[in-house]
Amino acid sequence: MLTQEEARMATAQVLKVANTVDDRVQGIADNMLGVDSRVAGIDDRVADVDDRLKEVDEQVKGVNEQVTGVDDRVKDVNDQVKGVNDRVTDIDDRVKTIDDKIGAVVDGV
Repeated sequence: MLTQEEARMATAQVLKVANTVDDRVQGIADNMLGVDSRVAGIDDRVADVDDRLKEVDEQVKGVNEQVTGVDDRVKDVNDQVKGVNDRVTDIDDRVKTIDDKIGAVVDGV
């Protein structure tokens, strides 16, 4: 059996160990709060990046619409060039016909 003095010493040591454990647990809790704050900061930055990505997406959609408009205009110009080409071909055929007739007149036909 322990003497009263030994029991007090054992109790003092248990209290000392309990205080040490309590201090360490408090230190871990403080570290966790720091980690939590950093995670919250990262969340905010991720949200900012997400917002910027949405803005970029909207800008890309705008550029896509502009490119579509240019593509439509290029198609219209292509159709007009084809029409001019068809007219030039008709004129070329007429000139050839006239040239053939002039050639026939010159040859005495």
